[in-house]
Amino acid sequence: MQLRKNKVNFSKINHIFLSHLHGDHIFGLMGLISTFGLLGRRSALHIHAHEDLKGLFEPHLNYFCSDLPYQIVFHNLTFDGPKIIYEDKKVTVESFPLSHRVPTCGFLFKEKPKQPNVRKEAIHKYQLQVREIVALKEGHPFIGEDGKMVPEEELIIPAPRPASYAFCSDTRYLRRIIPVIEGVDLLYHEATFGHELKDLAKSTSHTTAKQAATIARDANVGKLLLGHFSSRYRDLKPLEEEAKAVFEKTVMVKDNDVFTIER
Repeated sequence: MQLRKNKVNFSKINHIFLSHLHGDHIFGLMGLISTFGLLGRRSALHIHAHEDLKGLFEPHLNYFCSDLPYQIVFHNLTFDGPKIIYEDKKVTVESFPLSHRVPTCGFLFKEKPKQPNVRKEAIHKYQLQVREIVALKEGHPFIGEDGKMVPEEELIIPAPRPASYAFCSDTRYLRRIIPVIEGVDLLYHEATFGHELKDLAKSTSHTTAKQAATIARDANVGKLLLGHFSSRYRDLKPLEEEAKAVFEKTVMVKDNDVFTIER
């Protein structure tokens, strides 16, 4: 329902990453799989999750989706350290262990660096050939007819800085993730409780708003997105103030929010 509300193209969803096997994170998946089949999907759907998911889902798939017109490919996550679990020409996805009541992973999504563009005026001015343009994109210097190296800034337009996003939910306060997520543009981190309930947060393997902000500050992230709030908080203002006192660039997220990464 949320995907339809946000006008997300279902056919563009090819990989699903599940942090852990708790109901609020997986119960909607079966309906989505069925809907994809009813819409005539043909391309494979890749699901990255704890190895138990396949055993949990196969009886339901056999009963409700025996005529599914596409393949589901299960990829087992590991929980013993950071690991690249997906890669293509544009991005990498890395999983890293969190600390919750069941095996749980966070995910780090990183764009790969792009090659710079060669300025059109430089192509005309120096009559650059294809091999020279390719060499410039790969970082090689260009020597003009006078035997002098042409300054790089005259020849190329630097590529945008690669964007990055980290997702951390559900987890207790876990400082060992800081080197993994350091410097990301956006960090989503759970903040189930206010810091007045830090003992409850610890016993239930969750995080307080202040603790999440401390992670963001010490990891030098660009912006912190807080979510996964306990239903006891009808007013989130105290949690927001608690977090912003530690890390000013904090946003309390709501369903359907959209965030643009500044390059």
